[in-house]
Amino acid sequence: METLTLDIQDGIALVTLNRPDVLNSINTRLIDEMRQTVATIAADRDARVMLMTGAGRGFCAGADLAEQGSRGSDMSIGQGVAHGMTYRFNPMMRELYALQKPIIAAVNGITAGGGVGLALAADIVIAAKSASFVQVFGPRLGLIPDLGCTWQLPRLVGRARALGLALTGDKLSAEQAADWGLIWKCVEDEALMGEARAIATKLAKGPTNAFAEIRRAIDAGAGNSYSAQLDYERDVQGKLGDHPNFAEGVKSFLTKREPEFKA
Repeated sequence: METLTLDIQDGIALVTLNRPDVLNSINTRLIDEMRQTVATIAADRDARVMLMTGAGRGFCAGADLAEQGSRGSDMSIGQGVAHGMTYRFNPMMRELYALQKPIIAAVNGITAGGGVGLALAADIVIAAKSASFVQVFGPRLGLIPDLGCTWQLPRLVGRARALGLALTGDKLSAEQAADWGLIWKCVEDEALMGEARAIATKLAKGPTNAFAEIRRAIDAGAGNSYSAQLDYERDVQGKLGDHPNFAEGVKSFLTKREPEFKA
């Protein structure tokens, strides 16, 4: 692969965006390789958690605006943008969201535009203190935030802060992002990958199937009434209760040992 690397060890699938000369901006090749990589991780039983980071001094600067994309000669610029989102960007994001394994993002520097959406696709986001998040879409490009940003931001930080970030394009520091609840944690630069790997190692030993259901349940709760969410929890618990992981969890609890989950 040309735009990213994949290394699977000890249950951790480390994915590194590898276009450091352009701050790991997203081009067609990176999208194709990310989708291929997600499919590989999904099918590999040895890969129990995905850890995503960027090479060089940035995590991801968003879409590569220097690339012309696949716009047909009969398409307007806007139609070309929508075409790229329909057939490339959005499928990549949907496949990331559908991955039945936890995703951790270790944000190591500037994260802009669609790069913010890519980072927030992770279940747990850890950022280096020098990292930052910026919504360049509106004030710099005359576009709305995409790659899921308009869905993620108001849910994570509230409408007022989401609008403030999107309308002003002001840079949000990693420390402020952690204070606002946009990300899980901000750490010293030199501690970033160690902290991320420690969490990845912990999750790799866990019940992967239940982790995927936890993500869905948290997201479903935002649109359900309290009563509907209770029913949702009941239905999922019924399904998970029949999985071997639950039996192993109960047995390990009663025998006072660490559980050994297989899926």
